[in-house]
Amino acid sequence: MPRGSRAPLIIGSGIAGLYVALRSRELGLSPTIVTKSVLDEANTRYAQGGIAAAIGVGDSVDLHLRDTIRAGAGLVDRAAALRLTHEAPARIADLVRYGVPFDTVEGQIALGREAAHSRSRILHAGGDATGLRIEETLKARVLETDIEVRERTVLRRLDTGRDGIAATLSRPDGRDVEVVRGRPVVLATGGAGSLYRESSNPSIATGEGVAIAFRAGARIADMEFLQFHPTTFCRAGAPRFLLTEALRGEGAVLRGAGGERFMPRYHSAAELAPRDVVTRAIQSELVRTGARCVYLDATALPAERLFARFPTVCRFLAGYHLDPSRDRIPVVPAAHYMIGGVATDLEGHTSLPGLLACGEVTSTGVHGANRLASNSLLEGLVFGEHVARDLARPRRGRPPAPGRLLSLPVPAGEGHGLDRTVTTQVRDLLWDDVGIVREGGALEGAVRRLDALALRCEPSDPAGLPGPVANHVELARLIAWSALTRTESRGAHYRSDHPRSRARWRLHIGIGRTTTA
Repeated sequence: MPRGSRAPLIIGSGIAGLYVALRSRELGLSPTIVTKSVLDEANTRYAQGGIAAAIGVGDSVDLHLRDTIRAGAGLVDRAAALRLTHEAPARIADLVRYGVPFDTVEGQIALGREAAHSRSRILHAGGDATGLRIEETLKARVLETDIEVRERTVLRRLDTGRDGIAATLSRPDGRDVEVVRGRPVVLATGGAGSLYRESSNPSIATGEGVAIAFRAGARIADMEFLQFHPTTFCRAGAPRFLLTEALRGEGAVLRGAGGERFMPRYHSAAELAPRDVVTRAIQSELVRTGARCVYLDATALPAERLFARFPTVCRFLAGYHLDPSRDRIPVVPAAHYMIGGVATDLEGHTSLPGLLACGEVTSTGVHGANRLASNSLLEGLVFGEHVARDLARPRRGRPPAPGRLLSLPVPAGEGHGLDRTVTTQVRDLLWDDVGIVREGGALEGAVRRLDALALRCEPSDPAGLPGPVANHVELARLIAWSALTRTESRGAHYRSDHPRSRARWRLHIGIGRTTTA
């Protein structure tokens, strides 16, 4: 095995990147973690709800599989979901081995319930600080090893050649450009929720890993499926703080401005319906009533239960003089999770030799058209395990061919890639025209405007390095073009002009880069 293949370059430091680094080190490799912020700044640390695994009495991996497939609205890849659910208990055991302090009751791991799960199978740590506890624990294990960590270092470009993948890195300000050749690259760069004006994600979640992989020629898939979380805090000047779905799992309900409970009108499971259903129900209520928000009502829950189970939420709300045991909480939907991404097979192979990927940056088909709650952290672990194994014993592989493949050019532009006002335009455009409810005319307009922004932001020299703003535009183009192409409603993708699912669209849409503009 060439020496370089023993030293993988892992881009990203959320649960997927940290886990791959730890496991590949245990398998005898010498990984390097590259992260554009600090080691523990990733979407993972903000995940409140927990991580799903069928480890409880009365539960089974087959029930978890059934729930995952049902939530995915006909597009779940069964083999991927089978791997996710059946390997979940073993990956939880890995987290316990690394020291993640899951909450317990009488010596047994405590299990919560979330929407669209038929059993209580959500493990949590620190009440509603699960992602933070996992991120901190994995970070501590990394720092105890000799794994090299390069903070405040960004991926700028990927190129293919005789030596495999070449990764161009730099500081965030564009200085100290370096090209790393001859080493396998693992993309674990996370999602793109913060490219929407209303988002539960940290500002670093801008999807640049997907855009950079696309530029290099990697196939992308399922970009029309962007999941919106139903309940984020709504107050002028406040962040869109996520109010975990576990609150509704414990019995909190949604009410309109007049105090009426509305979810039973939309779905038999009411507040425990799939996320896309709850999100659109809230959006419909806002449109119907003209209200700015709806309200999450947990006042029927015992106060001691609320403060013990949801300390992070309660501390946040206290800063706005709200107590969930006596006050209804104003909430609205916000962009949350990117279901699509870089297409991979079940071992993490992309369409480019030497480039692997895992976690939210990927599209494996495991979530179909709508992710089941608390399967996201699990995805990073399960597929990260197979990426680590493949790094140790490389095999060939490619993602399956999509049912429909779009070809999208990346034109030479005017080189104004540092105009950060463009990112604001992208956020507004995606939220207004490629958001919770979509319509063909608005999507066509979004595509035209994004294509024009691409001409403005792309480097004029093909050899130039695109900046982050150009990547933001490129990622938005992938979402908008995919949403325009799928003329039906399915899962997280809802078209008001095509409100029903269609059998002919029971397929995945892939996107490849054309070589000419």
